[in-house]
Amino acid sequence: MSYSDILERLGLSQAETTGGSLKVTSPVDGAEIAAVAEIKAADVPAVIASAKSAFNSWKAVPAPRRGELVRLLGEELRAAKEDLGRLVTLECGKIYEEGLGEVQEMIDICDFAVGLSRQLYGLTIASERPGHHMRESWHPMGVCGVISAFNFPVAVWSWNTALALVCGNSVIWKPSEKTPLTALACQKILEKALARFGDDAPEGLHHVLIGGRDVGDAMVSSEDVPIVSATGSTAMGRQVGPKVAARFGRSILELGGNNAMIVTPSADLDMAVRAILFSAVGTAGQRCTTLRRLIVHKDIYEQLMPRVIAAYASVKVGNPLEKGTLVGPLIDQASFDGMQSALAAAKASGGKVHGGERELAEQFPGGYYVRPAVVEMPVQNKVVETETFAPILYAMKYDSFDAAVEMQNAVPQGLSSCVFTTDVREAEQFLSDVGSDCGIANVNIGPSGAEIGGAFGGEKETGGGRESGSDAWKAYMRRQTNTVNYSRSLPLAQGITFDID
Repeated sequence: MSYSDILERLGLSQAETTGGSLKVTSPVDGAEIAAVAEIKAADVPAVIASAKSAFNSWKAVPAPRRGELVRLLGEELRAAKEDLGRLVTLECGKIYEEGLGEVQEMIDICDFAVGLSRQLYGLTIASERPGHHMRESWHPMGVCGVISAFNFPVAVWSWNTALALVCGNSVIWKPSEKTPLTALACQKILEKALARFGDDAPEGLHHVLIGGRDVGDAMVSSEDVPIVSATGSTAMGRQVGPKVAARFGRSILELGGNNAMIVTPSADLDMAVRAILFSAVGTAGQRCTTLRRLIVHKDIYEQLMPRVIAAYASVKVGNPLEKGTLVGPLIDQASFDGMQSALAAAKASGGKVHGGERELAEQFPGGYYVRPAVVEMPVQNKVVETETFAPILYAMKYDSFDAAVEMQNAVPQGLSSCVFTTDVREAEQFLSDVGSDCGIANVNIGPSGAEIGGAFGGEKETGGGRESGSDAWKAYMRRQTNTVNYSRSLPLAQGITFDID
């Protein structure tokens, strides 16, 4: 398989992709596709200083003009969509259709952010004092640090960067060590947009840091990086969150998910089966919004589960670049080993395992392809409550809808959730105060595949952060309350009298 032509078309020279200390291997076949240079942790402060200097100029550029840069970025992404989508597939293993979808998500957030650049609205607030008015305004914060994970190597960067740029911030991006090429390609694409944009964009507005945890730690620990948006595991968030909080910085945490679907007796089972399959096996189960728990009413369990198990057995596992493939490889052997350990633990605790075995080992000895697994569990136990980043779906029965909702909520994570029902009372209860405790709650659609128009994120061990649409932009700005006295007197609030003789 040849990679050099794709890298070349995306602007990455041979000098930039060879001879470095970080070896890049493709999960497709285990082949080494590049060796890129890494930055040293000791050099990170200089990068931060450059980004801080750029911020001081960029914040003075009017927001609609900043939006023009993001519009141009969207145009360049459209032009590079096929090649960048293919590189996503080669570097992280998701099927090509999903790679294209990820780039389309980048284009979509650029469109959203361009409109947002003219809608950074504040409020006008009634003052209790005569001759006064109050208002709320929003201002840029500074350098925004972005830490992204391997499974969405470019979309998460775009969610943060498009918003951060229109909000007036500069950006430093620390991508996963497993997917540095897509990050370097995005930098090249952004550079094309910057060249078209002109001199209003200062040098140092965007940086990419290729390196290990020490590099990320240097960025996270810096007081000159007021915002850190980190996407990854809950364990990673436990490291990042306290470090940022210790210096009174702001963190946007997008962490683990243990997402459930409740299937009720009134559900459209044809629709449910399709939703289960995509939500649970898409991206080889390596999405934070992957369906991991299936909670089925006891009266329809025997009707639904044979269909799910049969669909799992028939889904095509293979080369993610080939048409018709629905499940590509896991990212690496560590992911495969973690899946096998989880399946063994589930079986030991009474689970009945369907699938989960390695496939295509002879064809791809360096790639870790697996048959997605369905595990029928007698109860929801600690094995089920632990997120395994692999295509494992735990199926369990429930008696009453209240019990199903309680089971859905009884995990440490709180990202995404859904219910399949045609009973409006069940649907509305699920979306109510006494329903799902997740940041995302859906009716008759799976837990994955979020659109950029809505704020993305979750509660509990998912971290509480919000990215992408709605008013998520406020996380990238600082709020200021203003009071203006246009009278000729000085009345005090709360009726206080403070006279001076």
